[in-house]
Amino acid sequence: MTKPIVRFAPSPTGRLHVGNVRTALMNVLFAQAEGGTFVLRIDDTDLDRSTAEYEQGIRDDLSWLGVSWGKTFKQSDRFGMYDEAAAKLKAAGLLYACYETSDELDRQRKLLRVAGKPPIYNRAALELTDAEKSALEAEGRTPHWRFKLSGGTVTWHDLVRGEQTIDMSSLSDPVLIRGDGSYLYTLPSVVDDIEAEITHVIRGEDHVTNSGAQIEIFRALSDHLPEFAHTPLLVGGDGKSLSKRLGSLSMLELRQQGIEPMSIASLLAKIGTSDAVEIRHSLKALADEFAFTKIGRAPARFDEKDLTALNAKLLHETPYADVKDRVPGDEDFWNIVRANIEKISDIDDWADIVLKPMSGEIAAEDKAFCETAAEFLPAKVTPETWGSLIAHLKAETGRKGKGLFMPLRLALTGQQHGPSMDDMLQLLGADKAKARLRGQAA
Repeated sequence: MTKPIVRFAPSPTGRLHVGNVRTALMNVLFAQAEGGTFVLRIDDTDLDRSTAEYEQGIRDDLSWLGVSWGKTFKQSDRFGMYDEAAAKLKAAGLLYACYETSDELDRQRKLLRVAGKPPIYNRAALELTDAEKSALEAEGRTPHWRFKLSGGTVTWHDLVRGEQTIDMSSLSDPVLIRGDGSYLYTLPSVVDDIEAEITHVIRGEDHVTNSGAQIEIFRALSDHLPEFAHTPLLVGGDGKSLSKRLGSLSMLELRQQGIEPMSIASLLAKIGTSDAVEIRHSLKALADEFAFTKIGRAPARFDEKDLTALNAKLLHETPYADVKDRVPGDEDFWNIVRANIEKISDIDDWADIVLKPMSGEIAAEDKAFCETAAEFLPAKVTPETWGSLIAHLKAETGRKGKGLFMPLRLALTGQQHGPSMDDMLQLLGADKAKARLRGQAA
């Protein structure tokens, strides 16, 4: 196989979310696995909704995820190319003017449904004479332009779904150009894929039917035809669509929550495949394991609980050198508390406990017990100090189990759970520990 050229084509009308990031990853990982090129195409033909802010947000989100691109371009800079392609299709009789209003088309579809027929455009516009067209335009109507489908079948081997056949007679001729002259997605996408020599179109399975029409447009414009791979869509952990929750699952939102980029990448790359969902520490590691044959046909389940668990596991394995610019304290502090956090922001709670003055919780019945512990503590804490302290207090007071160690943990940290107390005692040091055991802020 020649080295692939793939593309990811987001519209700058919002922030990237888990759904389109998964599509980006499928393209990136395949390209990396085969030594190919990843192209970032900004689909901004919708000039009213596209913004520079969202475009920059897309680039920022991809960069944060560790994704780089070998080439990038914007569709809004290429309208001349689309005009040339449209002219070629018109000259070939494959792009024709239609004058029906939205209401008229809606009535036509309803009548077809009532008659038990598929709601397919009837191609009435092909029968219009020049005089009739002029009369309609004199009424103030402007044409939209449809691509004339072959009416036959289009077949291709999909790299995920296997052999695919679309009966083109079951589809309406797609509108390529709106009445206001603006382009819909279909024609610019094909033109760009030809010009950029895209070898593989990797996208969600909701585009399968679109691919039938696009393949006919490819054939009408050039000899270039990419391969296709349509991946199953994401659903939530409950099996329901994520469409209503995608705003809360944007990269910006997840980043603000403290989710690590490789946690997101690891989950999105593995769900819906035959591989186990496990942390990988680089996109290269994910690319080395990527194969279309591993992708199943069932919807991929995205569960935020799985993402949180993966994120925690990643942080538990992360060396201090990788986070030293993002966390307070030193390496000893990080190594001790990292096993007790799920997100990097959780470290702030432990920093407040270990690095800032505070007084823990001492019940009235435990004050004398904690005072005894303070008196026994040596001037310097060592790894053996906690064990010695517990043994001494057990012998002195007869306490055991939770009644022995929990009052000390609460006095020193204010928490019922956390890192082992031999480690915590060393982080606190003798002076701070003595003061807290006596109910003083330190």
